[in-house]
Amino acid sequence: MRERLRAAGLTDIADKVEARERLSFDDGVRLFETPEFLGVGWLANRERERRHAGRTYFNHNLRLEATNVCEASCLFCSFARLTPDQPGAHTKSVEQMFDRLRARAGEALTEVHMVNGLHPGLPFSYYTDLLSGLKRIRPGIHLKCFTAVEIAFFADHYGKTDRQVLEELRAAGLDSLPGGGAEIFAPRVRKKISYDKCDGDRYLSVHRTAHAMGMRTNMTMLYGHIETLAERVDHMLQIRALQDDTGGLQAFIPLAFHNENNQMRKLPVPTATDTLRTHAVARLLLDNVDHIKAYWISTSVELAQTALWFGADDLDGTVQEETIYHMAGSTTPSALSTDQIEQLVRAAGREPIERDTLYNVVRVPDAVAV
Repeated sequence: MRERLRAAGLTDIADKVEARERLSFDDGVRLFETPEFLGVGWLANRERERRHAGRTYFNHNLRLEATNVCEASCLFCSFARLTPDQPGAHTKSVEQMFDRLRARAGEALTEVHMVNGLHPGLPFSYYTDLLSGLKRIRPGIHLKCFTAVEIAFFADHYGKTDRQVLEELRAAGLDSLPGGGAEIFAPRVRKKISYDKCDGDRYLSVHRTAHAMGMRTNMTMLYGHIETLAERVDHMLQIRALQDDTGGLQAFIPLAFHNENNQMRKLPVPTATDTLRTHAVARLLLDNVDHIKAYWISTSVELAQTALWFGADDLDGTVQEETIYHMAGSTTPSALSTDQIEQLVRAAGREPIERDTLYNVVRVPDAVAV
């Protein structure tokens, strides 16, 4: 492989990775542009194995979505409905949401992951009541809820600061923030695809505030639409810079663009090689982020397995009841059991490790006898 890297003019990058020297913006662009796709994957896999060996993490989580009513009109979104009376719009009562968790009483869940639309007609108490009620039902559950976009919306809509919103939600039971809503930070792109929600600077600021409060968060990047490769690199490096300052980021999740049932349906979706390369470049550029997730709902199960050899060390979790990606055309299962995930990880030649949200090991599944 060293010969192939030399032929592709990538030995300087390989040497930096070997010396644990930080890669630059130009290095990131070269990793995306080089025809030496397998060499980039090899470098990322070596870095992944240096950090995690063959371990691949997953958790037993439940995905909840309380409302898809949303005042933002993102072109790529197939989930949102602009008004409550629009066909397909839904807003569940807090009791309906509680019933969703009660229905899982026999499962060893460790996390509820919740994201919603930006509903202008709900009181802020809806969200605090929702969190506190979920905690009453399962006091030990970790509530990873509300993207930075939602936090910014709450602050603007209810006349609070971002910190006040986070403090009140945390008092009600919020434990950490998911990473959705990042899309691409580049103003050029954001102005075109998601002009009427918080910008990249505000997104990063919300995470910075959460980190200062001792909360952990994840971050994402929506790739494969109208962004340039340089804009992807810039996005990753802005995340890296924030992590340098705060250390509060747990995982980075590349999210593949899906084109069904939205206003960007004429665009092609990312190829398999683009998906694998994006995970690999993320692993190499984000030297201060511990985990790179291959979100199987977004990538497909098979590509997520392959990504475990291109820098990714985490498959997210059981998910259960996800609708956002499925409304955009994802053909992945709507849920996987822990047994199924363990089998997928082993079939990929990796070692499954069940974790909680904060990456504490919950269970190391027994090896399958041959």
